[in-house]
Amino acid sequence: MAPDDQAALWNGEMGQTWVEMASVTDQLFEPLTAPLLESAGAGASALLDVGCGAGFTTLALARELGPGARTVGADISGPLLLAARDRANAAGVPIDFVFGDAQTFDFDPASFDLIVSRLGVMFFADPVAAFANLRAAATDKARLRFVCWRDPSENPFMTLTARATKGLLDLPARIPNTPGPYGLADAERTRGILADAGWSEVEVRPYDATCAMPAGELMTFLTRIGPLREALAEADDERREAVLEAVRTAAEPYIEGDRASFEAALWIVDAAT
Repeated sequence: MAPDDQAALWNGEMGQTWVEMASVTDQLFEPLTAPLLESAGAGASALLDVGCGAGFTTLALARELGPGARTVGADISGPLLLAARDRANAAGVPIDFVFGDAQTFDFDPASFDLIVSRLGVMFFADPVAAFANLRAAATDKARLRFVCWRDPSENPFMTLTARATKGLLDLPARIPNTPGPYGLADAERTRGILADAGWSEVEVRPYDATCAMPAGELMTFLTRIGPLREALAEADDERREAVLEAVRTAAEPYIEGDRASFEAALWIVDAAT
């Protein structure tokens, strides 16, 4: 997907949907923030959070680093950045938020000693160029750490709607090694991308986390986040009801009491300048 397409998506209905669902997604992906907080323990003085979204991780990192450090969040989505600014202002934590594509944004050279991302770096149209741009924004002793998804086959919850609606909807097939949630799922390819972009000491290691949300939010999450949202909007009433029933049935194993949860299979990726 071209950068302009990504910008259109994240500044349109999808970006607004993620703003509206922020309280759910923040709770759901909170366990994915822990490795990034761990990376901040070395005492960075200037941090960049790439694909910061509504700012949950950015705010947590800013608090971890303390008032003496500079924290910047970057995102391609205007609606999400507005939510992030409101969140930081309400918390009284000074954070700079910049609007732009991290693949091409003109960051100040050699200005960050820690660059992190929670599920925000898999969507680059040209990942080598993107990570090279981030490398140029890093100091000589900077570190990079991000969390990204492993293969879809290891994340059955994330492919639940595609399996449940097979024969009912023609959802777009995921193409390996292309911009999207699984754009960096191939560990060897990711190592090569970072090496080609000028990073060194690249380490890719598996990370598993239990992600949870209120059971009452599960169907909203499944039908509003991801490809099912557009497909449902275009379906007639009969097809829509059949799809929703199929998804409800497929989602039942993930519900226990008032809680819905799944096991997330991820990579933690570390690199140095």
